[in-house]
Amino acid sequence: MEIVILAVVIAVVLVGAVSGLVIGGRRKKQLPPAERPNATPTITTPPAEPRVGDEAETPRDESRRTIEEVDLPAAEAPPAPPAEAEPAPAAPEVEVPEPTEGRLVRLRARLARSQNALGKGLLTLLSREHLDEDTWEEIEDTLLTADVGVVPTQELVERLRERVRVLGTRTPQELRTLLREELLQLIATDAPRAVNTENGLETPAVVMVVGVNGTGKTTTTGKLARVLVADGKSVVLGAADTFRAAAADQLQTWGERVGARTVRGPEGGDPASIAFDAVKEGIADQADVVLVDTAGRLHTKAGLMDELGKVKRVVEKQAPLDEVLLVLDATTGQNGLVQARVFAEVVDITGIVLTKLDGTAKGGIVVAVQRELGVPVKLIGLGEGPDDLAPFDPEAFVDALIGD
Repeated sequence: MEIVILAVVIAVVLVGAVSGLVIGGRRKKQLPPAERPNATPTITTPPAEPRVGDEAETPRDESRRTIEEVDLPAAEAPPAPPAEAEPAPAAPEVEVPEPTEGRLVRLRARLARSQNALGKGLLTLLSREHLDEDTWEEIEDTLLTADVGVVPTQELVERLRERVRVLGTRTPQELRTLLREELLQLIATDAPRAVNTENGLETPAVVMVVGVNGTGKTTTTGKLARVLVADGKSVVLGAADTFRAAAADQLQTWGERVGARTVRGPEGGDPASIAFDAVKEGIADQADVVLVDTAGRLHTKAGLMDELGKVKRVVEKQAPLDEVLLVLDATTGQNGLVQARVFAEVVDITGIVLTKLDGTAKGGIVVAVQRELGVPVKLIGLGEGPDDLAPFDPEAFVDALIGD
């Protein structure tokens, strides 16, 4: 028992010693200056709290404004109401094209003003009292200058020589009648002039329009649509000129004026595919005529001409091609014959459209191009108006050439 008590006492002593060591070690830590012995105490004054007016400027004597004199901030404008959506553009009003009969009367007078230099020149020469070789050479030159062509000119001069010799005395009216008859024979009045829009089949008649750039091909296609609508036909337009950016827009505008639907594709697309779709739509809509406007092919580029032949072959897979119209600029004269020859080799030209015939006195191109291709002039353009395209009338044309 005593041993146990002794052990407990020793343990208590040890615990006390250890506790003293720990406390002593803690007390040896550096005390702050204020707590170190013999240190001069430093009194730290807490910062004074700011009082109202400490930072204010010296008051100045100034008058006080009443609340009525204080400018209040302008009130913000109320937000604008949301803008109303713009109304959709109204569909263009469908026009009623001028009938064919009315056009011929108006165009005959215009043609006479621009073309009768040829006829008057010939009548003046034929009215000379003595028709010697120099006079006949002048007659030949007059015909050649008017782009009649070499062979037709020689034929006409030979016939005129014979008839004048037989006639003897020549009055102005007799000469006019003589010249009119010979010119009509040269132009061939018995050639079919109507555009073929009746095929007797369940499919619509298909008309393909070809020609080089700058001849007015797309415009002619649009004007032809007006001619057909004026004759009571329903028309579908195929914008197969995909190489000229504005061609499809231009053709669609022409179609909208007369209520004709336009089938078009992406710019630079396959012209044959668009022509195919146009004929397909024409069959589905039971249209009377499908007009296919092709790209302006340069006759010097064989690849483009080959593509024109492809358009023709693709169209014929759905319906027969009833008409191929070649558009020529009358002001190009003999150069137009070069274009005509190349186009005739690629597609079977069935008719000719002469544009800008009012801008030249070289009406003899009508004779020359018919002789070159063996196909008739079917339409002529005499201005920029929408109804300035009319069927070609040989008698009206000759009357315009030689005047009254």
